[in-house]
Amino acid sequence: MSTDMLTYLDSELPEVYRNMPSQELDERIQRAKEQLGQDLVILGHHYQRDDVIKFADYRGDSLKLARIGAELKQAKYIIFCGVHFMAETADTLAQDDQVVILPDLRAGCSMADMADIEDLEEAWEILQEQFGDTIIPLTYVNSTAAIKAFVGKHGGTTCTSSNAHKVLKWAFTQKKRILFLPDQHLGRNTAYAMGIPLEQMVVWSPQAAQFEEVAGELDQVRMILWKGHCSVHQKFTAEQIHRIRERDPEMRVIVHPECSFDVVQLADYSGSTEYIIKTIEAAPAGSKWAVGTEVNLVQRLANENPDKKVVLLSTTMCPCLTMNRIDRPHLLWALDSILDGHPIHVIEVDDETKHWSKVALDRMLAI
Repeated sequence: MSTDMLTYLDSELPEVYRNMPSQELDERIQRAKEQLGQDLVILGHHYQRDDVIKFADYRGDSLKLARIGAELKQAKYIIFCGVHFMAETADTLAQDDQVVILPDLRAGCSMADMADIEDLEEAWEILQEQFGDTIIPLTYVNSTAAIKAFVGKHGGTTCTSSNAHKVLKWAFTQKKRILFLPDQHLGRNTAYAMGIPLEQMVVWSPQAAQFEEVAGELDQVRMILWKGHCSVHQKFTAEQIHRIRERDPEMRVIVHPECSFDVVQLADYSGSTEYIIKTIEAAPAGSKWAVGTEVNLVQRLANENPDKKVVLLSTTMCPCLTMNRIDRPHLLWALDSILDGHPIHVIEVDDETKHWSKVALDRMLAI
């Protein structure tokens, strides 16, 4: 990709934006949006902070937003208020004349960064020697374009937390084993719910370049789980569930499948971000919910469902710190750069990576 994520020479926020009063930031962002009109669309991920997402034209999960951006062909500029891999997906799906911008290049994803393309290529070689041509690679959409492209090139596909079950079911019709990247918890929770025992799952450590958590015979392995996780959902524990139920037995617990296995097993409900939102919206008035996902979304759910009690499962704040780097000063800077004719922080995926990433994504959509 043309954007160099290893250096941030052009991402140092100018002082004028750092010191701008809150009201002026709001007024100038709104004015810039009006000036750009249909040439612009601002996409806001569910985990985005409230003072930014209020300016989003659309909000949702990463793939939904990327597809919306591509469908709005009149929008010359797509500002993605999310993290880097999301902007890459938006550029992969965007029209050739659309420009995708990430307001702050430092907004990355620790989970996506846990699956490095060089580590994957090394792992694939070792796994092919161990298991032969019996493995299909799958990647969660929360991964870099390079990882998606590798998966696409090797006959695999992507999945979301909403369709992981359906995609895994398809994958097992293709090969005996699945290499699942980069989130081990989504892979484990989904496969277990499909009836695959834990003894038929192993964890691949890219740091050690070897298997971990081997409970059964290697020749019986069906799920090879990449050793990656979401730093936000890792913070939720079984102890928190026990404690909240002791305090209030009427509290229902709903968590994201990126949470650890024991948390998902103890929860009353588990599902994607969209599932969590829809479940709480449809719940009866007076119901009580402890939610195991990112705190900005939980607080928004509480505000938008005042007839229910909605609290964070954890007693400590669980924000997505990297996504929180997208703030109003960076958003205004990005908007001003478009108006000045020199857009900053343009995310471009190279043509070959874009091609194979799209192959992986299209396979998923076909499923």
